[in-house]
Order: sequence, then structure tokens, then C-alpha cells
Amino acid sequence: MTRVVKRTINIMLVCQFLICLGMSLIFPVEPAIKQAYHLSAFGMGVMAALFALVQFVASPVVGRVSDKWGRKQMLVWGLGIFAGAEFLFAACNSLAAFNTSRAIDGLAAAMFVPTSMALAADITTPAQRAKVIGWLSASFSGGLILGPGIGGILAADNFKLPFWVAGVLGVISTIVAAIWLPSDEKVGVTHHEEHRQEKSTMTALKEIWSPTVSLLFLMILVAAFGLAGFEAIYSLYVNQVHGFDLGQIALVLTLNGIISLVLQVFCFEAMVKWLGELRLVRWAYLLAAVGTVFVIYDGIAWQITLATLVVFEAFDLLRPAITTLLTDLGEDNQGLINGMNMSLTSVGNVIGPLMAGALLDRNYLYPYWVVIAFLLVAWVLTFAVRRRFRA
Repeated sequence: MTRVVKRTINIMLVCQFLICLGMSLIFPVEPAIKQAYHLSAFGMGVMAALFALVQFVASPVVGRVSDKWGRKQMLVWGLGIFAGAEFLFAACNSLAAFNTSRAIDGLAAAMFVPTSMALAADITTPAQRAKVIGWLSASFSGGLILGPGIGGILAADNFKLPFWVAGVLGVISTIVAAIWLPSDEKVGVTHHEEHRQEKSTMTALKEIWSPTVSLLFLMILVAAFGLAGFEAIYSLYVNQVHGFDLGQIALVLTLNGIISLVLQVFCFEAMVKWLGELRLVRWAYLLAAVGTVFVIYDGIAWQITLATLVVFEAFDLLRPAITTLLTDLGEDNQGLINGMNMSLTSVGNVIGPLMAGALLDRNYLYPYWVVIAFLLVAWVLTFAVRRRFRA
């Protein structure tokens, strides 16, 4: 890698970490917001859903726009819009304004996250790509993991403080990206010009669509759906069924955060070189399914904890591995490919918890049975694309 490419990657890592940190600060203060403004549970649910809905709708379109007009300006605008959304949330006092802020947040995420993945694919060789995508996934996960804890600390005296802090982080990230992030031309991204005058998003999508791409998109959806479904009820499940207390649950989630970062930063590239992306995806689906079975039927605390960590780490490896496969097929449509990736992830993140919650009311086993079934179907699908990737 050249010095300019390394600088570009480092800035994207820092900015993505900060934006994900800011977006997850809201989670620990949701009860305080609900109580302070006398909001209903449905109103809070709508607020959360708007973020995912806008992200789902905007990601493919924004990704295509970045293919046409360039990556840097999309990243800078995304960070600036994020900062504005956080300041709006901190300053407002009505549900309508809160909803507007979260919708704008979803747009900012759609502008930044897939564009950063697309730029990483643009400026790296196939040999370097897995490592860099692993780093970006780690910065994404790290921000989401640390955000709730920091948000809880900041909100101790004023539950609006986390959003003021997130807005400041957004401003800092915007300034850093605007000044120090190299232009597309400096890192060798020059293909946008040929797309500016033709090809709508739908036309470009039809061009890249193939049975292989369809299956990979389906795998992304299953990965997001499975993780969200597993995670949404995990605390309730192990508490009610296996008797885990809050300390044990916190220990599992903390260990998951630490191991996840280590795997994605230090081990992902080596695992890809050893197994290849597709074999890694195949093993991750299988291990996630087997681990979920142990979580359901095992009765020994340390074994349940180990099985849980296997499930979480398998899911954490799935997304960067599938993303790497998709970027290898994207050619000069990396923005659109990664936009679709983020859009489908949003769908899975919405459907997974809804499914888990609805089934949990019927039987504690039903949600995890469904997750296992989808994971095994996805495992079978990996064999359907093996000819394309020779795995």
C-alpha cells in the first residue's frame, strides 16, 4: 500500500468508529426519553424503525450516486449530516423531531458506511481487501459495542448529553475527512466520470445481477436476520431458561466485544488466506447453527457461554467475508454493491427482532429453531456458489 492509501484507510477507520459510536449512544437512554416525554412503546419502536427504514431505502441509491460522483464528498456529507442529526436530537423536545433526527441518522449511515466499504474496495488489491474490510468491520463493531456503555456514563446527570457529544464527534469527523482525506483521484479512483451521464440505479443493478450475486445478497440477509434474531432475545432467554443473572449476561457480552475486535483486526485476513472467503462463510454458518443448538439444549453455564461466543463470533465473521466476495464481483459498481449490502443488512436487523419477539410469546424455543433453520439453509447455499469461487 502507498502512504496515501494507508492514510485514506486510517481516516475511514477513525471516522467510521466515531459515527458508529455516536449512533449507539441512544440505546441506554431510551427509557429516560420515554419517561421524560411520556412516549408510548409503539412511539419508541417507530423511532427505532425509522433509522433502519431510511437506511434500507437510501443505501442502494446513495451507493450508486457515489459510483457516479465520487467517494470523498459522499463521506464528508454523510459525516456532516450525522452531526446535524445528533444536534437536532439533543435540542428538540417532541416525538416528531426525534423521529426526524433518527431518519436523518439513517440517511447519514447510508451515506457513510457502504461508501467507506466501496472506497476500500476501490483502493486495495484483492490480496489486501480482506484485511482492510476486516478492519472496517472492526471499527464498525467497536463503535457499536462501546457506544451504549459510554452513553450510559454520559447520561448519568443529563440524558441529552450523549447526543451533544455525538454531534461534536460528528463535527470533528467531518473536519478530519474534509481536510485530510485524500481526493478520489489521489488514490487512483477515476472511474466515476464514465457513469455520470447514463445508467440509472436500476439499470446498473440489472447489469451486476447474477445468480451468484443473488445468492450472496441472500446470505447477507440471512446473516443479519440470524444475528438480530439471536441477539434480540438472548438476555431474556438465558435468564429465564438457564438462570443467568445480569452479571453473567454482561460478562458474555463483554467477552464477545473483545473477541470480536481481536478476530476482525488481527485474525480475519489470516483466516481468509487459510480457508478462502467462501469456506470461511460456510464454516461460520455451520458453527453458528451448532452453537445455537448448544445454547438451547445445554444446561452447563460455562458451555452455554462458550457456545454463545461461538455463535456471536461466527456472525461477526460472516459479514466481512461475504462483503469481500461481493466486492470481488462489483468491478466499478462498488458503491451500489455495498449499498445493497447495507440495505439488506437493515432489513435483517428489522425482521430478526420482530420475528424473535413474536415467536418468543408463543414458545421460548421457537425463535432459535427458526434461526437454526435459516442458518442451515444458508449453509447449503454456499455450495451453490462454490464453482464461481472454487471452494
